[in-house]
Amino acid sequence: MDFIDEMRHFSTHVTKVKDAISTEEATKNALVLPFFKMLGYDIFNPLEFVPEYAADFGVKKDARVDYAIMNEGKPIILIECKSCSESVVKHSGQLFQYFAATPAKFGILTNGITYNFYTDLNESNKMDFEPFLTFDILDIDENVVPELRRFAKSTLDLDAAKSAASELKHMGKIKELLSSLRAEPSDGFVRYVMGEIYDGRATQKAVDEFRPIIKRGFIQYINDAISDTLKSAIRGQSEMSGSTSEPPAAPENEDEDMGEDNSIITLEEIEAFAIAKSILRDMMDVDRLTYQHTKDYMVILFDGNSRKRVCRFWFGRKQKYITTPDESMKPRRHDISSLNDIYKYAEQIREVCDRYI
Repeated sequence: MDFIDEMRHFSTHVTKVKDAISTEEATKNALVLPFFKMLGYDIFNPLEFVPEYAADFGVKKDARVDYAIMNEGKPIILIECKSCSESVVKHSGQLFQYFAATPAKFGILTNGITYNFYTDLNESNKMDFEPFLTFDILDIDENVVPELRRFAKSTLDLDAAKSAASELKHMGKIKELLSSLRAEPSDGFVRYVMGEIYDGRATQKAVDEFRPIIKRGFIQYINDAISDTLKSAIRGQSEMSGSTSEPPAAPENEDEDMGEDNSIITLEEIEAFAIAKSILRDMMDVDRLTYQHTKDYMVILFDGNSRKRVCRFWFGRKQKYITTPDESMKPRRHDISSLNDIYKYAEQIREVCDRYI
């Protein structure tokens, strides 16, 4: 099983048991220890994974961090745990003190669901107040998983991880900046853009008039970039599978109109396609999956064949649901409230695909 599939499987487990956990100790046993075991650590070897590691600081003696990952007798990663019923946001101060009292290079603060990763990028041997990486087991970001894997036992390289941490920190800041500028372009940013494309004077009135234009331009550029990337990928898949001559996907109901694709594919649909691939990855080559997009839905196809529909995603403003075809190709509807709910119907999706394999 691939690393990301293990994470997906564990995410399902956490979803099932988290509401039955009310203490920090239960969180450690049910969520935290299995997580680090999944990363390859021998959680029962005190030479490698030490519980209640002594991290005395200042006048406070007998201070102990919950776990320390060791290398040649020295702690390299400290792990501080809280109950899964608590937020980790307000608890970094304790880990900050432990970090300063040990030679550890990284600190992890977790409640068994959220994992915040810290290091000392701003000042040597002094833990940063902000994490350089955050991972949520209940909302897995596939872009974050490769960074998380750096901390698996088999691939751990402290120097490489430190270098990646610096890049992640700055990338995070850049994303925050671009997100804020997209939501509400600052006067300085609007004046910069106007200086590149506008011949008139950048008076305050002109700046205020330009601001909504720039906001729309931001959104249009992002949508165009996503659409172009996906269309290019789909063309490549079609060429590889020799499926360019296939007719459009037939509607699941005779009175259903496919319609023209006058809409731009959304980030939500992109993620749904990725989820479908992750569900099917262990039973087939997911490069055999393609999709067609209309103004109303996205349909996932097997080998680009319009008669081999795997599922359809319907993401309206008021409701979301997916459909999977039964053996007579009639749609079965499954309501969802979030993309993560797609995993609830993994068995149905796999059942459909198994018929085509």
